[in-house]
Amino acid sequence: MALDEWIVAADEMLRTLSGGSHAARAHPTAGEATLSPHESKLSGALIRVDHVGEVCAQALYQAQALVARSPEVRRQMRRAATEEVDHLAWTERRLAELGARTSMLNPLWFAGAFGLGLAAGLAGDRWSLGFVLETERQVEQHLAGHLDRLPAGDAPSRAIVEQMKVDEAHHAEAARAAGAAELPAPIRLAMRLAARLMTGTAHYV
Repeated sequence: MALDEWIVAADEMLRTLSGGSHAARAHPTAGEATLSPHESKLSGALIRVDHVGEVCAQALYQAQALVARSPEVRRQMRRAATEEVDHLAWTERRLAELGARTSMLNPLWFAGAFGLGLAAGLAGDRWSLGFVLETERQVEQHLAGHLDRLPAGDAPSRAIVEQMKVDEAHHAEAARAAGAAELPAPIRLAMRLAARLMTGTAHYV
């Protein structure tokens, strides 16, 4: 691991946590939202949770790229991280439009996810890819749940979440095609429990 790679990772961390991310793709649009105060508050909470997920995605992919053993896997992790920046920027913008804030615990979420990413990467590329595969599976299910819960009149938020869901499925398939190992059931369960803790907390804090 070269020093310049750690410097780049540190720069990405600062961008992620400071709100300085910029999307490469156009912001998904789907008309205007007509929301009651209650609906606006619900949308803000759900999009905040999704934003936390993108903070964690940046940490995971950056850490896994740092310790990847093959150049191909390193490039794949960095490519996925770049695509996830779009999600980060989109959710940040939507939170501002809804008058909602990002999670106050984002530095904690980032640090925890970065540590998990390092552990997954150090276990070897097949296990690291397996971690991506399982993570993206769970994220896709989580986003499907948010589409069920978002107010019907919040077309802008729904458009963002729908595009994110498509992208996460693509990342999962890319990890599978690259040779991801299937994680043991206890690890998959632990990941689900950790995700529930994170999403439950980020909904409010």
